[in-house]
Amino acid sequence: MRKFNYRLIVLTLLLLSLLMLMTGCMPGDGSYTPNDPAGFLSGIWHGWIAPISLIVSLFSDNIHLYEPINTGFWYEFGFYIAIISGFGGLSLSRRRRKNKD
Repeated sequence: MRKFNYRLIVLTLLLLSLLMLMTGCMPGDGSYTPNDPAGFLSGIWHGWIAPISLIVSLFSDNIHLYEPINTGFWYEFGFYIAIISGFGGLSLSRRRRKNKD
């Protein structure tokens, strides 16, 4: 009888669940209307999931990297804060190792 690696199965299921949760609120999916546009917090969320949105948008016509129906400045502010903190923030906080000569 084969032994199953339960940790690997649980980790795979958790990652798939997380991926499905993250893609449930993709920009451009039709959940926003002109009466209820995407705001600041939606901008932060869309900035965090921007890499996944980019990949999905390559294969789908109705998913975008950026929500077209938004509140303007506040959506963009949240989006760019999330992009900068998620990608650029890591490189700014790293320390360079000094060579031991």
